[in-house]
Amino acid sequence: MRIRQAPPRRPTERRRWPRSRRTTVVIGIAAVAVATVAAFLVADGDSGAGGPRPLTTDEASRLAITRFRNHQAQGRAVTITVPGAAGGLTVTGSVDYRRKVGYGVVHGTGRVKSSDGLIQWTPTSVHVRPMTDAPAHAPTSPPRSGWYDRPPLSSGSALDTSLSIALGLGGDRPDNAELLPQNGAAWRGREQLDGRWVDVMTGPSSPDRSGTAGNVRYWIGSDGTMYRVRVSVGSQPEPVVIDFDTHKYVPVRPVPGTTSNR
Repeated sequence: MRIRQAPPRRPTERRRWPRSRRTTVVIGIAAVAVATVAAFLVADGDSGAGGPRPLTTDEASRLAITRFRNHQAQGRAVTITVPGAAGGLTVTGSVDYRRKVGYGVVHGTGRVKSSDGLIQWTPTSVHVRPMTDAPAHAPTSPPRSGWYDRPPLSSGSALDTSLSIALGLGGDRPDNAELLPQNGAAWRGREQLDGRWVDVMTGPSSPDRSGTAGNVRYWIGSDGTMYRVRVSVGSQPEPVVIDFDTHKYVPVRPVPGTTSNR
């Protein structure tokens, strides 16, 4: 008896889609992936997305050390934008947070252009040197003559208020991270500032003035470094804005004839 051997079986073939259908499926998957990434970026870049809300423990810790970071660095390059109904002022310079002294050049717009010149300030004094053609950046060594001294104005001067705020953004010790959320500090969102992602947070109420939480807004990096501060000042139409690292930091040298705080 002959036994006929069955032909070998072919491997089970996978179901094949027509070429056009496969292409449609691949494009559809890619489109979903792109849409997902785009949605994440839009949500992450919106400073108001999910905020305001109470600070997390990590956020409170970073807000608590941000002024101390400036003190650790000794000094930071700053650009201070001062609002004004008759025209704004811009101070471009450096602040030494250990000696509590700032130095820079003032440029005005509108009717306050007459304020152009060099300026150096401490908590107790303001030294001004008017210039008709002020440079973009203050000279490394302050000129030896042409300076006028005056005490800082505690009210009625948006410039002096802004200078005082800039000096106050450094501290020789961290703030109390536990008290910040209790006194109204909050997280507002995330933004991209000069190519880096930062958290936007509002500060707590002032110890001597309740209900002032949110008047100061901070842009803080992942290590607690301060990159921008925005402060509402009195009756000014716009807030004071202080940007850090806008140019190279130059150590502050005292105006000739004045006493160094070192």
